[in-house]
Amino acid sequence: MSDDYKLVKTGTGIDKQGRATSSYRVMPCGVADVGSGAQNSISSEYGSDTSDIFDEDDGNVNYLPLEIDGKTYQYVQWGPDDQLPYRIRKTLIGNMITAQCQQFNIISCYGQGLRFVDRKEKKDIDDPEILDFCLRNSLQECFAEQSTDIKFFNFSVTCIILSKDGKKIVQVRDKDAMYCRFEYAPSTNSGKIEHVFFGDFRMGHREDDKVEVIPLLDYWDPLGDLEVRMGRRPDPRTGKKRPVPDKERKFAILSRIATPGTQYYPMPYYTSVFRDSWLDIYRLIGIGKRFLIKNTSAPRVLIEVLDDYWNNLCDNEDIHDEKKRKERVEQEKQNIIDFVTGVQNAGKAIVSGCYIEPVTGKEVSSVKITNLNDPSKKEGGNWSDDMQEAANVLCFAFGVHPNLVGAVPGKSQMNNSGSDKRELFTLKQAQEKIFHDVMAKPYHVILHYNGWSDRATVDVPMIMLTTLDENKDAKKVSGNANSDNNEDEDGNNNN
Repeated sequence: MSDDYKLVKTGTGIDKQGRATSSYRVMPCGVADVGSGAQNSISSEYGSDTSDIFDEDDGNVNYLPLEIDGKTYQYVQWGPDDQLPYRIRKTLIGNMITAQCQQFNIISCYGQGLRFVDRKEKKDIDDPEILDFCLRNSLQECFAEQSTDIKFFNFSVTCIILSKDGKKIVQVRDKDAMYCRFEYAPSTNSGKIEHVFFGDFRMGHREDDKVEVIPLLDYWDPLGDLEVRMGRRPDPRTGKKRPVPDKERKFAILSRIATPGTQYYPMPYYTSVFRDSWLDIYRLIGIGKRFLIKNTSAPRVLIEVLDDYWNNLCDNEDIHDEKKRKERVEQEKQNIIDFVTGVQNAGKAIVSGCYIEPVTGKEVSSVKITNLNDPSKKEGGNWSDDMQEAANVLCFAFGVHPNLVGAVPGKSQMNNSGSDKRELFTLKQAQEKIFHDVMAKPYHVILHYNGWSDRATVDVPMIMLTTLDENKDAKKVSGNANSDNNEDEDGNNNN
């Protein structure tokens, strides 16, 4: 306990009998230096404003060379120092509101997962060949990774791998968007992005010989581009099929959510939280409350001790050596500190001398402890409304209602009824349609290239919360807009 608190003398006085007294306060050790210490701590923990995460959108494109297998490429940096995605992840994951909002967005986007469904029956496919493909490629994990990329960075890179003879697509993998870089378009013969580079581009980790070069299929027509490369379809530029198929068997497909002015890497709409002040406000509230609680964690008590008490204590214990008397006084001060601090000391008592003043008949204590805490006041509670406001604003920026992620706990006007929450969740699911359509592009390519498109299509069923009169908690609703018989798992029509 002595390492946590100390007894600080705050003043002296004279009691009514003319005896000298001293007042003490229990304070955390080191609190006297809190002025410079707190400032240094805030600077080290808070850092610069989040608006510094993004450079100004001045239209400049920075690119760097890559030397891979004796060939030189040029790739576009992601951010001014090529570290922007890592700073975004660190900042969002470091804030519990933005981290939970992103997790909720990813889960909502995933829905009930991507499925290959029968084109006519609109039910999960039972074709053995397609089922074997799904099993061997862990489509659940692949689609979950794709959902994470699309929600964090508004794009995903899906890698398809063909069989040795190039007749079938046999594997599909998601490439973590954080570690993907696009080729600088003006450096290619076509003037388009021809390759995606996948590797560790973190500061001090990049090794060119470990960066993977993946040919990128045409953004607007990946299936047509793939079939031209494999000699299945005439090249639109020449009108002729390639006599020899491309020797490459691994290709990348880019799926991207439209944002205005995108050149290479999209800028998600939620990044507005980095440019305004609300992310900083929420973080500062947390830092401020922590310092407030830390600096007021010691019990606020007034301890009044008669100056004769220390001498009487030593005399009663027959301590005459000056050094030992000082040590005994310090020990007694520590005993008082231990008495007023720590939950383990609750209910304990302290014994000290007292006497009755003969003139007034009043009791005079050698040690008097007065509680100065206001039981009706909760330390740090004066910022609760500001924290709630900042949490609501951050949820708004990520398109998540606070009630859906519990950003505003407790009893408040924000805790809506179950019906309101059900409708909010339904609305959130409906808004995922654009993401599902964009993310399904690689799987439509797979179905058509492998010759399965006549009997199968892609669907991402949504979770639909039900009302009590339906006697069940939830049902699955197809997100396939082409369905003429949109039924749930019990066969009920949901159109």
